[in-house]
Amino acid sequence: MDGKKKKPVDDFAWQEYDKEEFEKRFPALAKELEEGGVPIEAFRADEEEGEQEAEPRSFAGYEPTVIDFLRRCETDEEALEIINWMESRGEITPEIAKELRITLAKKGVRAFGPKKEWGWYERHGRG
Repeated sequence: MDGKKKKPVDDFAWQEYDKEEFEKRFPALAKELEEGGVPIEAFRADEEEGEQEAEPRSFAGYEPTVIDFLRRCETDEEALEIINWMESRGEITPEIAKELRITLAKKGVRAFGPKKEWGWYERHGRG
């Protein structure tokens, strides 16, 4: 043994990118990293409980994610259309689109969370 204690993070697969390649492949993530990220304000072990207990937050300036759009869908077909559209606009990378399609095919649209009905942001946000 080399005497160096192994950390849990050592088991992760790592991929190195130069900055330009990273920005091209992951534009939204690169933007988050440049702007200081997106705060994680809650942890939930149970989805229903988390939705009920989540503190209302301000959605002013909030940019919906692909998951937000997918949670608005009624059917798997609608979700696939959203994934294809966001990929064609460059909002998500082909790799992310592929992963979303696999999840959609295996688990269906509700794998992305419960449906966000009209008025969801008004009910869950503060004024």
